[in-house]
Amino acid sequence: MTGTAVKEPAKKKPFVLDLYATAVGKKYVMAVTGLIGIGFVITHMIGNLKMYLGVIDEGNGERAYDIDIYGEFLRELAVPLLPRTYVLWGLRIVLIAAVALHIHAAAGLTKMNHEARSVKYQSARDYQVANFASRSMRWTGSIVSIFIVWHLADLTWGFVHPDHVVGAAYYNISESLSRIPVAILYIVGNVALGIHLFHGVWSLFQSLGWNNPKFNAWRRNIAIGTAALIVAGNVSFPVAVMAGVVEYDPAAVTHPVGEEAGE
Repeated sequence: MTGTAVKEPAKKKPFVLDLYATAVGKKYVMAVTGLIGIGFVITHMIGNLKMYLGVIDEGNGERAYDIDIYGEFLRELAVPLLPRTYVLWGLRIVLIAAVALHIHAAAGLTKMNHEARSVKYQSARDYQVANFASRSMRWTGSIVSIFIVWHLADLTWGFVHPDHVVGAAYYNISESLSRIPVAILYIVGNVALGIHLFHGVWSLFQSLGWNNPKFNAWRRNIAIGTAALIVAGNVSFPVAVMAGVVEYDPAAVTHPVGEEAGE
């Protein structure tokens, strides 16, 4: 009797993983996660702009900074349907996952480009439009990543903010950005973010297949407008604090916080 060994067929990976293993899949993931990041950055900036509204009267003689009320609103999302901060943490987890996937896909594309240098991430036309931004994507991405960690340690966790008070957004921002080195760091981080976003917004149209000479001018304008809006809004915060436009006043609110309130 004779027998023939039959080799078992290799198990196929799920379609999503197969797609992600390709350059096209990684570009698509970068585009989608980039959109999530852009949505967060714009929403975050709009929320922080409430800092300029100053103190408002909540009724019953209660006065508080508008941005502090907004922060409490975020922590109370979906209450009592869900416990306090659950929705906020859910949004944070989605954002963290998006950032991790964005970095992983970027690293994968870099490796693939090194292995096949004839394959470029952008066409010659795109490269001319976003020359400096495209060349500096790795550097600006690294700077933004470091800035995000600092930002969290400064205003969310309070590790690098000696006077940090949980839930007191206006006080924390005012005290933190009054330190000149910190204000400079925020300006540099947001300029790097703007450069990164300019090329990122430009590229995501191509990654999603929305690349046509008929509206390439619109792509460029959208990229410039998005980057400029975010940089102008975010850089205004440290500038406003350093100029004294934004300054915490414990006498203006019903329940003052921090060292100025004697805590």
